[in-house]
Amino acid sequence: MKTVITYGVFDLYHEGHENLLRRAKALGDRLIVGVTSNEFTKQRGKLLLADSLDIRMANVRNCPYVDEVILEDHYGQKAEDIQKYRADVFVVGDDWKGKFDYLRKWCEVVYLPRTPGISSSSLRTAPYPKISFGVVGSGRIVRRFLEEIKTVHGGVHAEQIYNPHRESAERAAAEHPDLSVCDSYPNMLKLCDAVYIASPHETHYAYAKEALQEGKHVLCEKPLALKEAEAKELFAIAEEKSLVLMEAVKTAYCPGFTRLLSIIETGFIGEVRDVECSFTKLTAPDVRERTDTEYGGAFTELASYTLLPVLKLLGCKDLQVRFDSQFDENGIDLYTKAYISNGKALSCGKTGLGVKTEGSMIVAGTDGYIRVEAPWWKTSRFSIHHEDPQDIQDFKVYFAGEGLRYEIAEFVDRIQGWHTSDYHLTKEESITMARIFEQYLEYRKGLREE
Repeated sequence: MKTVITYGVFDLYHEGHENLLRRAKALGDRLIVGVTSNEFTKQRGKLLLADSLDIRMANVRNCPYVDEVILEDHYGQKAEDIQKYRADVFVVGDDWKGKFDYLRKWCEVVYLPRTPGISSSSLRTAPYPKISFGVVGSGRIVRRFLEEIKTVHGGVHAEQIYNPHRESAERAAAEHPDLSVCDSYPNMLKLCDAVYIASPHETHYAYAKEALQEGKHVLCEKPLALKEAEAKELFAIAEEKSLVLMEAVKTAYCPGFTRLLSIIETGFIGEVRDVECSFTKLTAPDVRERTDTEYGGAFTELASYTLLPVLKLLGCKDLQVRFDSQFDENGIDLYTKAYISNGKALSCGKTGLGVKTEGSMIVAGTDGYIRVEAPWWKTSRFSIHHEDPQDIQDFKVYFAGEGLRYEIAEFVDRIQGWHTSDYHLTKEESITMARIFEQYLEYRKGLREE
């Protein structure tokens, strides 16, 4: 019996997929098809998927030419499977021509022509207009965003940029010829479909509210708001107008962090009893974070990251919160510890701009603990430890680029209606973060007035 093997994502299963599988089966007696997992698909740079893995596998399984369906989830698997299943022919579309010639060591390699004029990408974007972004701000994070958005396909592009300090916007636009500088925020809103807000923290609420009121989807850098009531108002407007409002805490959307949470929730380390994490960096004394006496400081700058795993694992209800900070001569916190508990579990999140500590995360449970290697907010490596010091399970998950591409892809998915769940970072979690920021600013204000 002659065995043929092929692989693919098979998103939005269409005539082109069916044709390829028909021609593949014609090359032998038995056809095995590997369907690429969501996680591995994202590792390879394809971030926008319309169909779930279950649907994609079911569509392939229902194809009359397919004899067996397997899951592809890691690099090198093709060579492993060819030997495991004793495949005689490896088949792939001719847009990969030459890429898999190394497999000739084990079997024949055939590159089949694609069906002209049809692809998952074209089907995914055809019913939807292109999404034009307007960008507010022109700092370091904006430059990363403008590079990362290029990796998200499907008619997504940044066209406009606005900064009340026009010369700063012009410098950013000079690096990206497709960007046009807008002379006012209202004018920019007239020209875009969605807004990415990366201005100083205290301006996020006002910019987001105006955009939502004008019918624009909003992706806003953390913190979304510095008061609980403001965050609630923004989500209420978004819901009323059927708009997408997302807080851009990139860690929440990256595959490694999602997998970490899933493993914890399955009970690998028992019940969570403690979460300890830190995010610190050494900065020059003249940067905005250390000169803005009202809204600067380590906590407002970095605590969105350290609050994220705490709220994910301890929940948002019945939280007791207290803070300890070290301040500079201007009253800006250089190092802060936030202690949060819910009666069952404890946590400590450390943030620093003038103090540097090891950037790992430890999640302690009743049956073991998980250590996430630094920098944990770019989750790519973690290990599960139990009582036996030799009993260690290591995990590695790919983290692409700066990580912003994951949140951009999620934002676009939700705008286009492919996925509507906010489980990566829920409305309740964003509102709770705003409440904790409000509590911290009150705490700091109280200390200054003493």
